[in-house]
Amino acid sequence: MADILGLNFTFMSEFILIGFSNFPRLQQMFFLLFLLMYLFTLLGNLIIMATIWSERSLHTSMYLFLCALSIFEILYTLAIIPRMLADLLSTHHSISFLACACQMFFSFTFGFTHSFLLTVMGYDRYVAICQPLHYNVLMSPHGCACLVAWSCVGGSVMGIVVTTVIFNLNFCGPNDIHHFFCHVPSLLKLACGEDVPVVGKVLGLVCISALLGCFLLILLSYAFIVVAILRIPSAEGRHKAFSTCASHLTVVIVHYGFASVIYLKPKDPQSLEGDTLMGITYTVLTPFFSPIIFSLRNKELKTTMKKSLLSKLFPQNP
Repeated sequence: MADILGLNFTFMSEFILIGFSNFPRLQQMFFLLFLLMYLFTLLGNLIIMATIWSERSLHTSMYLFLCALSIFEILYTLAIIPRMLADLLSTHHSISFLACACQMFFSFTFGFTHSFLLTVMGYDRYVAICQPLHYNVLMSPHGCACLVAWSCVGGSVMGIVVTTVIFNLNFCGPNDIHHFFCHVPSLLKLACGEDVPVVGKVLGLVCISALLGCFLLILLSYAFIVVAILRIPSAEGRHKAFSTCASHLTVVIVHYGFASVIYLKPKDPQSLEGDTLMGITYTVLTPFFSPIIFSLRNKELKTTMKKSLLSKLFPQNP
């Protein structure tokens, strides 16, 4: 991977993840809390995937996109949280240059793929409500597979671009990363060279533009959706149409709400502990809430999950 990305190994062979070292008395409590949240995240997404896979009535584009979203959410957390949990119990927090680059690549790839899939799901809801007669054509299995594939490509491009730019910088000073994973702003503080501030601003602009572009496309989809729903004559029809969007819209609000706090908050070079705790919102909390929201806010999925659970707990005798 180092050869593919053209990484620079000239000055530094490893970094030290400071992480939660600033909270020595809370590390065991953090470990237990984050472990439980991580296991719940994995379990919730696996249940969603298993339910969609086993129930033929859920083999529609909306639920197939949800299944893909769960897969990439698991992969995203897998790139960050196991290492964080291990560091909470360890006194040796070093991470090799290559491992740090890999972690950044996979976290950005899966993180942005997640954002692109949320955008695709917004488009899916737009087609279902605003162009129902063309839905089976526009959202055919082949069309859905292409949208998922392009989301993966987009996420991979973001991962390659960010990782290549960061790890081709020169790191010639201290090697302490004041975070629990290979965080771009923390690594930029360790880089030396006159172009580092420019690199930081350009990368920030690229990431914010990609996230903002996704968010604006989702807003545009929902603007058309709201207009279409208001034209439905019956209150029951309006409620049914909106209920198909409720879970996706809630996840979008949570996802971009936390992202706006991270990317748009004022930069304070002294707030190292604050940056670490803020990182929990999008690495642990957002993935934790996502399966809960989809399970509770999606009536059809919730009903199917209950039936599946009851059939396993109380199997009917032939």
